[in-house]
Amino acid sequence: MEAMVRLGVFLGIFLLMVAWEWFRPKRQLSLERRRRWPVNLGLAVLNVGVMRLSIGAAAWLAATWAAEQHIGLFNVLPVPRWLSIVLSLLLLDLAIYAQHIVAHRWRWFWRLHQVHHTDMDFDTTTAVRFHPLEIMLSMLYKVALVVLLGADPVAVIAFEVILNGCALFNHGNVGLPPAGERWLRYLIVTPDMHRIHHSAFQAETDSNYGFSLSCWDRLFKTYCPQARDAQTAMTIGLSEFRDSDELGFVGLLALPFRRPRSR
Repeated sequence: MEAMVRLGVFLGIFLLMVAWEWFRPKRQLSLERRRRWPVNLGLAVLNVGVMRLSIGAAAWLAATWAAEQHIGLFNVLPVPRWLSIVLSLLLLDLAIYAQHIVAHRWRWFWRLHQVHHTDMDFDTTTAVRFHPLEIMLSMLYKVALVVLLGADPVAVIAFEVILNGCALFNHGNVGLPPAGERWLRYLIVTPDMHRIHHSAFQAETDSNYGFSLSCWDRLFKTYCPQARDAQTAMTIGLSEFRDSDELGFVGLLALPFRRPRSR
């Protein structure tokens, strides 16, 4: 049931974003979809398969187990269920923000995370371009957090749905009206905000780490409001990986194990 809910919401938002990108794209793509999408979507399918055969539902199962054993912060403290759910959502989002920073600053983790950043275009399929090992490490991290927090199983499912939905949205090759962009960015990460994070200019790559809520970047001084180049002209990807021929499906799986290149 948990998997079906997540998959249904994911596919619905994905199709909505693809239609939005088709009719109102923000940027002209530098590579054809038929060259990028099989790679990005292929990684998504592989990751789903690997997770379903290993630890795919681990976070939800951990939340259920922690509740039965009365383990974790919110299973011990006498707080209303609704408040524990809200606080769990906030703290899990903060934890993913922290994980994202570590993925950029710890060189061994960066070897995995760079797979996501090697995409030389930016659209909703970029949201699923991750190495399987990073996906598995992230899940183990979330399992530990869920147990420590004693997060409600409902909060865990809601968090996964929100995280996936926001990732599809803020990786979209779309734009919002200036007024809407300005105000919405105070609440959640918008495509224009996150596109800066995918800039080939490293100072911009190392900013705007938020996935869902935008407040963490402002609070911890990692917010970059505007790229040095226009949104429609900025170079996407990593400066050390500009050959699309070496960024195929097999090449990306092997990328973390190759000798690192200077940024």
